Amino acid sequence: MLGLIIPLTRSVARRAFSTTRAAAAQQMTVRDALNAALDEEMERDERVFLLGEEVAQYDGAYKVSRGLWKKYGDKRVIDTPITESGFAGIAVGAAMAGLRPICEFMTFNFSMQAIDQVINSAAKTLYMSAGSVNVPVVFRGPNGAAAGVGAQHSQCFAAWYAHCPGLKVLAPYSSEDAKGLLKSAIRDPDPVVVLENEMLYGANFPVSDEVLSKDFVVPIGKAKIERVGSHITFVAYSRAVEFALEAADALAKEGIEAEVINLRSLRPLDEETIITSVMKTNYLVTVEQGWPQSGIGAEICARIMESEAFFHLDSPVVRVSGIDIPMPYTRTLEAYALPQTPDIILAAKKVLGKN
Repeated sequence: MLGLIIPLTRSVARRAFSTTRAAAAQQMTVRDALNAALDEEMERDERVFLLGEEVAQYDGAYKVSRGLWKKYGDKRVIDTPITESGFAGIAVGAAMAGLRPICEFMTFNFSMQAIDQVINSAAKTLYMSAGSVNVPVVFRGPNGAAAGVGAQHSQCFAAWYAHCPGLKVLAPYSSEDAKGLLKSAIRDPDPVVVLENEMLYGANFPVSDEVLSKDFVVPIGKAKIERVGSHITFVAYSRAVEFALEAADALAKEGIEAEVINLRSLRPLDEETIITSVMKTNYLVTVEQGWPQSGIGAEICARIMESEAFFHLDSPVVRVSGIDIPMPYTRTLEAYALPQTPDIILAAKKVLGKN
């Protein structure tokens, strides 16, 4: 099993970060895209409010809520004590009462303190009330590995929350994803978990005039084909999409054209896009930074096995994932614990029989 595949030497890909607003009209950081989504939806609907640690006067730990407290005031941008279970419960109760709260976790690692509220109070209420009580709450914040923050602050919660009926789970990669998915989440009548990535907050992405529009949304449950190819399919989400695209570009120089699918939505999962691609390319590699056991890649493998796409595979599906250990604190070991571009290239060649 890959994640698994670790070359003896490797150079870790690094992205240049921007912490200011893009100068070019058609460039936007993920941070600014999220900020725009929050601002536009708070302006659009007075029921929308934001709460969490340091979201108001400090403008958010990652400056995602920059300027919102000054614009909307104490009643709609609320600093909370360090008590995730408490303010997550307040958010769920407010949603039940007809408001549309956005609950920010400074990191999703801290959502473990509030997981009873997220699962038992938010996710199950619509079913347990026979459809009479909606819970339109958004839980958002950085998820997965950051840099140098150790095992307790580095885990990916994608598989944890995607396992639970009653939740929608989103994982944006680009600025387009971030803005459009968050706006859809805020408008959704049910609880939505938005798993952002700290390492992408400062990343600049090109955006169209459509994305900059206040009416722009990305539909929940629909993946995006980031790169068209015919020889092999890569399926990834969040920051893993970046490495999948880098691997695809490298393989193209060797005459291998990889199709790269950005899942965007983990629950519901866009099976149709994945299956259609696999039936075209006949090969599949899944890529994620989370752990391998019971992960998103494992779920995709199972669904391919249960679908018509299984009969079109010319080789077993291979997963590229994080190593099955708690995240090391040492920088060099941290790099080895996460999948990198060379791992994806090696996996693709293994699947294609080109090692």
